[in-house]
Amino acid sequence: MRLQPDMLISGCGDDGTDAGILLFSELEPLAGPGAPVKPAVYEGGRYQMDRRWVGEGDARTEADVVVIDNVPSQANRLEQALQSMREQLHLPEIILDLSALEPLPAHLPRALSSFQFPHRQADAYLRDAVLDGNAFGRTGLGARLFQATKDDAAALLEWFPQSLLFGFWQSHLGNKRSQAKLARSWVSEVVGIQPATTDTRVLGLKGDPLNLSVDAKVEHDKDDLSTWKLTDEKKETTKGKKSESLSNIGHGQVPFKRGEEALAGVSFDAVQQRASVSFAALRQIRFGTPDQNAAARAIVVALGLVAHVKAFGSAFHLRSGCDLRPVKSTWTWLGGDASAIGSLDLDSAKQLLAACVERGEASGLPVGRHWPEPLVLQPNEQLASVIRRTWTAGV
Repeated sequence: MRLQPDMLISGCGDDGTDAGILLFSELEPLAGPGAPVKPAVYEGGRYQMDRRWVGEGDARTEADVVVIDNVPSQANRLEQALQSMREQLHLPEIILDLSALEPLPAHLPRALSSFQFPHRQADAYLRDAVLDGNAFGRTGLGARLFQATKDDAAALLEWFPQSLLFGFWQSHLGNKRSQAKLARSWVSEVVGIQPATTDTRVLGLKGDPLNLSVDAKVEHDKDDLSTWKLTDEKKETTKGKKSESLSNIGHGQVPFKRGEEALAGVSFDAVQQRASVSFAALRQIRFGTPDQNAAARAIVVALGLVAHVKAFGSAFHLRSGCDLRPVKSTWTWLGGDASAIGSLDLDSAKQLLAACVERGEASGLPVGRHWPEPLVLQPNEQLASVIRRTWTAGV
């Protein structure tokens, strides 16, 4: 069975009963089956570990798993994929321009895209932006975005369709302002099943070609290590300076201390990715007429499919030591029964999106040719001040 626009629009309709679509991939490390891969590491040097049922039917069994890439991280990667295709898909974008704050350190972005805002349209960066000198939230568009809810989501479809996939909580306006929430309809996760061990640590030595003495003490400014000087540790240091070992500013050979070794990569029996999009969740969102509701939801689903194929349809890189490639993928339509549907390549996924957008345009939705050109905002005075204060060196 091939996924068609009419099928998707019908499944997303107000009276639809289909549950959604499940995308499943068996993944393999770049170095081959069983090769170590590096899961995400969280505060305190921990992996996100769990115990789950794996397999099917009588073969189902409990297994230890490690979450290699969790749901919020996957959403960020999908948004990044959409941003990379923004121009060819003609997607809307709001840009927070930071160029007036130069000089900034080289590693910082000179602009933030609406595909990068941590809380999407509910983000503090958008709240603290100005348009033509006016607080963005007090403009017509800003008010529409900040007041958007699942019962009136047209502004989100027009400017932040990714919010309809990955959810939001409007929690940065104040207790007496909107607290609107929308649960994510797209859930994706990469897990490693049956880790051989999670106790291995990275041992090693930070080398130094000249083997400078780590007993030497230096005085330095923690915000600018280029201005350090040797000091007598018995003397008081200059106000605002710190006196520490030479190793603290990057010189000398330093062994990894016991108990401070980093977690190593993990060898798994299998690595899998599951992604699902819930039609039931999307059917809670309203855009206008029944025809508009169905078309808008289908656009959102198709947008997620395009992002998934772009981000994960071929070999992908999650972090250092974590390169994976899909070796087998199945897509399942979850209707009255679970029915296999052919997986889409990127061109086919984009064609599906284009067809759904065309249907949306015909119903009067603000999509396709009506999606606006990028809108550029500036940080307000308070936000500009805190950015400058945080990055005073500017190098």
